[in-house]
Amino acid sequence: MATQTIPRDLGLDLRKLPDLTDSATRRRLSPAAIEAVLKITEKWGLKSGDAMLLLGGISNGKYYGLKKSRKGILTQDELTRVSLLIGIFKALNILFSEKLANQWVSRPNSNPMFRNQPPLGFLIQGGMPGMLAVRRLLDSHRGGR
Repeated sequence: MATQTIPRDLGLDLRKLPDLTDSATRRRLSPAAIEAVLKITEKWGLKSGDAMLLLGGISNGKYYGLKKSRKGILTQDELTRVSLLIGIFKALNILFSEKLANQWVSRPNSNPMFRNQPPLGFLIQGGMPGMLAVRRLLDSHRGGR
């Protein structure tokens, strides 16, 4: 009798994706996402304007409201962007010391993707596709590829 191995859940089961069009789901996920993105932008030493652009160009009022109250409901786009930023942050902290991980987005980078510019500009200008590209790059380095 052959033994059957159960595949490990790598978080890739698309049936488990949250429905970000559902307001209750966004309401449930938003508090943790807000806290995470504010901590990331603080650790990265980002200016408020850059943080607002990373979140898709949110308004001053919304950004400062989130900073002050740590409450609100993010849109599907904003939650997706925060998820990508969390993945980038996590990968950087696996690959580098805390100090370098926190400076990485603001330091010139010789990878051809960044053209000797800081990755922050690429993340802002590229929007979600740029964030996905950076996430893939860092994950490939993390995996030794």
